[in-house]
Amino acid sequence: MPPVRTSEPDALDAALAACAGGDPDAFAPVYDALAPAVFGTALGVLRDNDHAAEVTQEVMIEVWQTAVRFDASRGSARTWVVTMARRRAVDRVRSEQSRRVRDQKDVDGRLAGGGHDVVAEEVEHLLESAAVRQCLGSLTQTQRDAVVRAYFGGLTYREVAVELGAAVPTVKSRIRDGLLRLRDCLGVNRG
Repeated sequence: MPPVRTSEPDALDAALAACAGGDPDAFAPVYDALAPAVFGTALGVLRDNDHAAEVTQEVMIEVWQTAVRFDASRGSARTWVVTMARRRAVDRVRSEQSRRVRDQKDVDGRLAGGGHDVVAEEVEHLLESAAVRQCLGSLTQTQRDAVVRAYFGGLTYREVAVELGAAVPTVKSRIRDGLLRLRDCLGVNRG
């Protein structure tokens, strides 16, 4: 396929539509035409080259995997992909903000609790860790993979789905079912 010129939206739309058929050769010109716009959009939201590069990679994988959803009657390929990039970048900002808030709460909690028994806390933590490891062993492999990536790897549902090559609703179900089994195994009360 000849290079797609970004100034020719119809050619770009057609190339993206060809990707829906699973033709890897059709994706190269789509990538070349749209990746710079995706990176620029992500960089504008994230203001960090590394995060923008990661988002660009994630979006372009999503474009390849979901090309069948592209509908030229609803907008151009560029608009569709840039919208994906903006959403993914905003998700990344929210995820990073949540992580920073959690980390700060942890630090604040450690600093505020100066008069506690460190040895007792460490023993309790070790016992809890052993119980969690044992209960993780009771999950199915797919549940364990999803739960570990989400809760110990700090990934979003979408990021877990990309890593596992599964649909987001499937990943959500695996995590939910896995957490329910963990709760039951650990004897955690619901209310």
